[in-house]
Amino acid sequence: MKAMVIQQYGDTSVFQEMDLPTPQVEPGHVIIKVAATSVNPLDTKIRAGAVPANPELPAVLHGDVAGIVTEVGEGVERFAVGDEVFGFAGGIKRYQGALADYMLADARLIAKKPENIAFAEAAALPVVFITAWRALIERAQIQPKDKVLIHAGTGGVGHVAIQLAKWAGAEVYTTVSTPEKAKIAKTLGADDVIFYRDESVEDYVARCTDGKGFDVVFDTVGTDNMDRSFQAAKISGTVATIAARSTHDLSPLHGKNLTLHVVFIATPLVHGTDFESQTEAVDAMSSLVGDGYIRPLLDGDLFSFEDVAKAHAKVEAGTAIGKVVLLR
Repeated sequence: MKAMVIQQYGDTSVFQEMDLPTPQVEPGHVIIKVAATSVNPLDTKIRAGAVPANPELPAVLHGDVAGIVTEVGEGVERFAVGDEVFGFAGGIKRYQGALADYMLADARLIAKKPENIAFAEAAALPVVFITAWRALIERAQIQPKDKVLIHAGTGGVGHVAIQLAKWAGAEVYTTVSTPEKAKIAKTLGADDVIFYRDESVEDYVARCTDGKGFDVVFDTVGTDNMDRSFQAAKISGTVATIAARSTHDLSPLHGKNLTLHVVFIATPLVHGTDFESQTEAVDAMSSLVGDGYIRPLLDGDLFSFEDVAKAHAKVEAGTAIGKVVLLR
């Protein structure tokens, strides 16, 4: 099969096309004929060798996958040959990624693709949905009428988090940088938008919460924004973050009796554990997408697998709005 492979870690130039053996089906797994994948910041960091999730070289990257089941392994009852599926199933450690004609996937890590979305849309969702689900539903356990602040509401995780929080009945606020992004955030369901370059944390906490702070703050940005998230949370509130690889003064957590949750999407694949909890997340994704509660925001540029270097460059440049998708 054809695959886009890296034989060393580095910049976007390390990708090259290679012929690799087609994977063979194993018990508990399926073979997926790959139709699409998408680029997540995690993929760019793995390519650069910057996170402890790196596969052995030569490596096929990308965790998000959408495609058609061509073989079903022993013991798999969730799927049949011909099923259209999507999920987050590889590109980490010993698990081959989706930048290839075919992918071996653990059946616990994927779900059936609803008929109301195309493969391109399906490939944009798994990593960002699972991340938002773990942060907001499993960890923060948001409740109806909670005031929830989601940072970077038109980003990959942020745009799904807005929709998920609305589905859960929360009152949703989000930070954005431009009027264009504010309009998108509103269409996704945000009740109010905050132009973070123009309004201080103190000011928008006063305006949006009468100075009390938000019940839940979801930090999808990291670095200094985590400190702003601590400031924005109410007394005994909750902060969830997906970017905790920096040093912070945690005394605000102590002073305000805050709860902090850290979500790292790659943990199950890095350690080979807790796949069953991901089954719950991808099944919820399939259901909510099929029922119309969640829809992906795709960047205007679609790429081929052969143009994966350009796709990574766009994500790293920060110019994408929504998810960058590659089609086979």
